[in-house]
Amino acid sequence: MYEYIKGKVVNQEFNYIVIDNNGIGYLVYVPNPYSFELDKEYTVYIYQYVREDEISLYGFKTFEEKNLFLKLIDVKGLGCKMALPMLATGSINGIKDAIERENILYLKKFPKIGDKVARQIILDLKGKLSTTNDTNCDKNYDELIEVLKGLGYKLSDINKILPSVKSDLNIEDQVKEALKLMLK
Repeated sequence: MYEYIKGKVVNQEFNYIVIDNNGIGYLVYVPNPYSFELDKEYTVYIYQYVREDEISLYGFKTFEEKNLFLKLIDVKGLGCKMALPMLATGSINGIKDAIERENILYLKKFPKIGDKVARQIILDLKGKLSTTNDTNCDKNYDELIEVLKGLGYKLSDINKILPSVKSDLNIEDQVKEALKLMLK
């Protein structure tokens, strides 16, 4: 599994870019290829999609964008090829806000998103997305957040205690410290 690829963008088409990293050109599907400048170096956060008949790379300029994409593709009936245009034509906070406010009309404006899929997105993701900027959470906390959500804690409660949890601890110690803080 890839986390990111750092390299120079050497080609861009209507739905993908090619990133040269140490002489290897990676074809990466991105929401908006023209937001990348040719011959400029970027760090692109990667999701590797593997099925029996396809292996594809999907890339994002920010970690927050990648996280939203991963949550969208977990929705029943919504795949990579439907989620990617959502990120290309909508803002991250706009999509999150539409889900939280159950704004079906906003979600239906995206290509291939009909009434049924829009309702499914809201059903699956409402209350699971933070409408604030997730980049203020250090990447070291991503696993901790998922563990605490798995234990039934709300994201709003988790975000309150995160600043008090040391980011340099291993995940087991972070969970112990977070649970102590939650119980106070």
